[in-house]
Amino acid sequence: MTVLDAAFYLFAIITVTAGLFVVVSRNPVHSVLWLILCFLSTAGLFVLLGAEFVAMLLIIVYVGAVAVLFLFVVMMLDVDFAELKAEMAKYVPLAGLIGVVLLMQLAIAYGVWETAEGVEMAAGLSAIETPPVLNTQALGLILYDEYFVMFQLSGLILLVAMIGAIALTLRHRKDVKRQNVLHQMWRDPATAMDVHDVKPGQGL
Repeated sequence: MTVLDAAFYLFAIITVTAGLFVVVSRNPVHSVLWLILCFLSTAGLFVLLGAEFVAMLLIIVYVGAVAVLFLFVVMMLDVDFAELKAEMAKYVPLAGLIGVVLLMQLAIAYGVWETAEGVEMAAGLSAIETPPVLNTQALGLILYDEYFVMFQLSGLILLVAMIGAIALTLRHRKDVKRQNVLHQMWRDPATAMDVHDVKPGQGL
């Protein structure tokens, strides 16, 4: 067993264990911390497979933003988790049934797994040949060359969705002072300031 194989099994065991503790942890804060560990170990697996760009995205987006957002929400909201768990207890049989069905589906899929003709399986991670083009460069060529129009359209759709969400949730309150940029630009300096001649020893 090479060092790469040992690292793969180490990251895989950490990922599965962390995912299990995410579900079984009683404290939601601990669940989020286990989730962060699961993301980090998964990023390690992507690095071993040569997908450094995907690994960095996983760390930056999920660990740096999503998981931290979950952690802040869990810690700042005053949620009675004991009451929630009491209500969720009645759904345990249904959840168990769904879990059994999913395991059966995975077993069926694994049982009929066949390797396509002409595909040679690598003996280990060290046997995988490094492509002449880095994966980051290959992704860039695909996104900004072959799928450029669809990439730009997806960005436009996300922009429209963001503007729509802001427009739907925006509420103008009369008791809140807001900055009016046009009113500030159009003001007359002659009427915007009053000069008072204050004599010594007297107040305004």
